[in-house]
Amino acid sequence: MKTRTNITTAGVASLSLVLAALIPGAFAGDPHDNLYGRPGYRVVVTITNLTKGQIFSPPVVVSHRPGFRLFEPGQPASDELAGLAEDGMTGPLTDLLDGSPDVISYNVAGGAIMPGQSATLELDVTRSWSELSLAGMLVSTNDAFLALNGESIPPYLRSGKYAHTLYARAYDAGSEANTESCDHIPGPPCGSPRVRVTDGAEGYVYVHSGIHGVGGVDPSVWDWNNPVALITIEQAH
Repeated sequence: MKTRTNITTAGVASLSLVLAALIPGAFAGDPHDNLYGRPGYRVVVTITNLTKGQIFSPPVVVSHRPGFRLFEPGQPASDELAGLAEDGMTGPLTDLLDGSPDVISYNVAGGAIMPGQSATLELDVTRSWSELSLAGMLVSTNDAFLALNGESIPPYLRSGKYAHTLYARAYDAGSEANTESCDHIPGPPCGSPRVRVTDGAEGYVYVHSGIHGVGGVDPSVWDWNNPVALITIEQAH
């Protein structure tokens, strides 16, 4: 069974995505020793929205063993990831994580992350299950999502003296055409969830090229430049 831990949300521009890693042999007295029969510890992950106007749907954050990937750039997105990228749906993806032998822990933010704001959550990690992935929708798009995909958790974080920062870019799931039409976009200024156009979809995951003004979504408000999120990782106390 995968663990899901409690979430806290923080205010404007203050949350760090935090994740703590392990120094070999430093587990004496750790309350998370022998997690699922493996030496373990807990980390805090904070996600800060760096865009001007895009809202992030509640991101899913995962700790897992090396080799697990939420997606492969240049390959089709899974149906579960496409559901998140198109409509912010987390349930199908978390069901997939529950069934994966490569996942030890996952968590879902308690709400959307507004521009300039942050959300913080915790994960369990072990010595050999020491990579981090995450994904959440940019809601004023057809199928854009922010992501990290198999980032290593540095061992030095286990000392509690350091933090590790990463930047997440926006990807296109390639599962829906980028019409930029309010008839097909769930977030502001629109409001059309679960309406999709597959004709013209690229068919593979790639780095998103932003909003171009071809529909009803104004680039001056809703466009972005990569990276779209700051991720800070620290040891949980």
